[in-house]
Amino acid sequence: MPVTVARFNLVAPGATPAELGARYRAALEMAGYADDRGVSTVQTEEHHGADNNWLPSPFAFAGAVFGATRRVAVTVSAIIGPLHDPLRLAEEIAVLDLLSGGRLVTVAGIGYRPQEYEQFGVDFARRGKLQDELLETLLAAWTGEPFSYRGRTVRVTPRPCTEPHPLLLVGGSSRAAARRAARFGLPFFPSAHLPELETYYKELLVEYGTEGWVMMPAAETPLLHVAEDPDRAWARYGRHFLHEARTYASWQPGGMRSAVKSAAETVEELRAEGVYRILTPEACVALGLESYVLHPLAGGMPVEEGWRSLQLFCERVLPRLAG
Repeated sequence: MPVTVARFNLVAPGATPAELGARYRAALEMAGYADDRGVSTVQTEEHHGADNNWLPSPFAFAGAVFGATRRVAVTVSAIIGPLHDPLRLAEEIAVLDLLSGGRLVTVAGIGYRPQEYEQFGVDFARRGKLQDELLETLLAAWTGEPFSYRGRTVRVTPRPCTEPHPLLLVGGSSRAAARRAARFGLPFFPSAHLPELETYYKELLVEYGTEGWVMMPAAETPLLHVAEDPDRAWARYGRHFLHEARTYASWQPGGMRSAVKSAAETVEELRAEGVYRILTPEACVALGLESYVLHPLAGGMPVEEGWRSLQLFCERVLPRLAG
């Protein structure tokens, strides 16, 4: 059975607060519907100060999803680690771990947008050291025991329920990220299909005497939308995918590697490229992927169209993947 993911970043360019509120509530209803029908994961992420309302508070959203679901995991992929207070983050994740019964998965990256660091008054040049401190603090805090933090002794409560600690992965596409994951004995989450980085990480595990594993995107990991008539859907809704693709590409440094990075400038180029795909239920099944990432509200997609895509996936794709 492939991994099935419903991704929500709540992008909605030009939306009013009332429209955003309705969109957030629809996403929670979608998460509940997906959970009832066996979708395995809800994925969300973190960005700040975006004109298109990209979600800035993934843990608040995760908590709401847990309240609306019973089984589905929520993967936050990824948090921008250095922007978080380490002690507060340890508490937030511990509470969510308890609330959800261990269903939270956190991928900690360091981000790539200097303006996000500027917004929070954090030195972008120190992001590596700040990330190291964050990871060290989280692992110490979740023991429930007193530990030394910035020259004083602190203790974080409550303890999470997951042993030895809530699932925490180190994300990134650099050798530095792989080294950091191996040094802390944490799983590694490359941002793209990078077998050479996986090999490097495993070599470092031996060198550091630590244990870990890799959760890496497959070579083919498209963002999916399901429709009865893909031509019509591309004509009507392709601009929403293009908006998100162009926003994401504009943020990323030239050498950055990502499974969902697009070079398209037009809807036609985006469709030909294959990072975003609109498929019939039958074509979706025929992909034969290791993971299916559905993106029902991509780039400001109308909520009613998002529902159509999700329902087609759950009713006509998911049962055939299970069989």
